[in-house]
Amino acid sequence: MARTLPRRPRGTVPGRLRWYMISFVFAGLVINYLDRASLGVALPFMGETFKLSKTEEGMILAAFFWSYDFFQLAAGWFVDKYGPRRTFTFAAVWWSLFTSLTAVASSFASLFGIRLLLGVGESPAATTSAKVVGRWFPRHERTLATGIWDSGSRVGGVIALPVVTGLIAWLGWRWTFAVIGVIGLLWAIGWWKTYRDPQDHPKITKEELEYLREGGARSEGEDDASGLRWRDLFRYRTIWAMMLGFFCLNMVVYFFLTFFPTYLVEERGFTLLKLGLFGALPGLVAIVGEWLGGWLADRRIAKGDSVTRVRKTFITGGFLVSTVIGIAVWAPEAWMALALLSIAYAGSTFAASNIWSLPADVAPADRHVASIGGIQNFASNFAGIISPIMVGFLVDKTGSFAVPLMVISGVALLGAFTYAVVLKSAEPIGLPADADAGR
Repeated sequence: MARTLPRRPRGTVPGRLRWYMISFVFAGLVINYLDRASLGVALPFMGETFKLSKTEEGMILAAFFWSYDFFQLAAGWFVDKYGPRRTFTFAAVWWSLFTSLTAVASSFASLFGIRLLLGVGESPAATTSAKVVGRWFPRHERTLATGIWDSGSRVGGVIALPVVTGLIAWLGWRWTFAVIGVIGLLWAIGWWKTYRDPQDHPKITKEELEYLREGGARSEGEDDASGLRWRDLFRYRTIWAMMLGFFCLNMVVYFFLTFFPTYLVEERGFTLLKLGLFGALPGLVAIVGEWLGGWLADRRIAKGDSVTRVRKTFITGGFLVSTVIGIAVWAPEAWMALALLSIAYAGSTFAASNIWSLPADVAPADRHVASIGGIQNFASNFAGIISPIMVGFLVDKTGSFAVPLMVISGVALLGAFTYAVVLKSAEPIGLPADADAGR
């Protein structure tokens, strides 16, 4: 049953350390995505050194996603076992090291291997972030905090082009990777020195700690789910709904991360100048959409709406908005298409802030939060493998982006159905004995 959270006297603030923590996570995700996107920006400037074919370039770029996706399951377990402080520090050192090692690559094989290992190191980032939110935020602030850290990925993608090209112009491509790697190492040092769980942090106030406990923040050892093993999570309808639904979301998102610039140039006649001026617009609108989705969801939960109702409503609504990606192909003017695509991207991120809040919502115990996040992220990143292949194949067959964008719109509709109908509850799932209860 929904209940209104206890209200504090107007003007009282129970500390702000939790917002400092999530800003640190946001910075980590910005660096994380800057590192993964840097090679795509730098490749045109590396041609004289490597003389790669387009097929070889595609294989190198795809190498990251293969290792990143298949290590999601292990990453979630690792985060739950060793905690956010050690895991995020280890991951950031790892990915920063292999970003820097790109500077000394000398062949297709070395670049391919470095990208594979980079994907391994980056795989715990999202699940660790979800774990931090679960421990540091009450239920009614969880979605905005999630939207903040997840939007770091949009910011990292948006700034990659100007940052990497600027560094290459100044230092050359080899030193560019070295500099970006050092930035990640500095962040890792700061994270190790700064982060502690709430109950162990020397700077948290007694009032803020009590505020977190009253609001339902997760903590190690808070609840007993000792009978639920990692593999038992797959017995629940909730988990399978989250896997399918997040896959549908990333089918939309990965279009913007892969073929979107090509669409603007080849289908809408954008020049390089216009692409540089307007190509970042959907990403910027998507950041606003994600923060808005988090803020509005938290307001509804704080006012007493059930978490299940809020999650299902906001995620389903975001998916329905993202279906306008299929309408964009019929827009007569380029600016209309760009506006519709921006709305579609914002709809997907509006849903994303709530989707990434689900692991902390449904986990039966704190030690399952990152594991569930890794499971849903594992399923979702298959879209990173399937979406570009599907879009490229259909464009080759039809000579237009109309059919693939209509297909993506249909997948978004399937995502809306999944969260509206297949997902029954956003409350903690039960123990194995309750697995047949339809949860």
